Amino acid sequence: MNVVPAWWKLLQLPVAVTVGGYVLLAITAPFLAERALYHPGMASRRAPSGMITLRDPAGRAVAALHLPNPGARFTLWFFHGNAEDLGDLEPLLETLQAAGFAVFASEYPGYGFSEGAPSEEAIYRAARVARDYLRRELGVPAARTILMGRSLGGGPAVQLATEERVGGLVLQSAFTSVYRVVTRWPLLPFDQFANERKLARISAPVLVMHGAADEVIPFWHGERLLAAAPGVKRSLWIPGARHNDFGEVAGPRLLEALREFAALCEQAGPRSDSGAVP
Repeated sequence: MNVVPAWWKLLQLPVAVTVGGYVLLAITAPFLAERALYHPGMASRRAPSGMITLRDPAGRAVAALHLPNPGARFTLWFFHGNAEDLGDLEPLLETLQAAGFAVFASEYPGYGFSEGAPSEEAIYRAARVARDYLRRELGVPAARTILMGRSLGGGPAVQLATEERVGGLVLQSAFTSVYRVVTRWPLLPFDQFANERKLARISAPVLVMHGAADEVIPFWHGERLLAAAPGVKRSLWIPGARHNDFGEVAGPRLLEALREFAALCEQAGPRSDSGAVP
């Protein structure tokens, strides 16, 4: 007759509760993450002047905007954050154009005038449609493209930077991965937008910008992303900046950092592609 030790009897309930809680977390995490991640209804739903409507292979609309700059050395492809779209971005994109960049931006499924429902894979697919247009129709090569992802936009920016050798990658107020915004530690064997892990595969120069007082995506995410970048890298840490006021608190330092980074990308990039972008 087997006798169950008294200590095991005491542990059975806590162990069962812990295991059950972990299984429940693993099952519900993807659904909870999507509800927390995507808020397209909070964006402007306003079409900016010159908006382009592209089509994915299924015929769904992907909204994009191109602001040319004949004297620019790089096209800055901006990936927006949550609860914003091209209508919200228009003043910022015009500022970036005036700062010396050609500018390109596209929306995620369900945001603004892009059709479909947002998810990690859907966002990647829409970004690839926009990339095909940027490369084939606008004639902008990867080496002359700097990808800039803000917050949620860091996910598609990092992913696309793993798929081709771009001129540079800028991450503003981005996360290491989705679940670690909540848990800090990687508690699950799967995650979404695993930016920190993917950075090891990126050889382009990287600029990480983060507010030291970010209350949504804590500052340590920026530090970890910078540490994960294997090559040439720079940082811009802004004391007192929170998640949604980074640009205002940073002031002219943001554009200065982008110009300096573009010069760094010019030095680090291939010598054979020296012309201005369209």
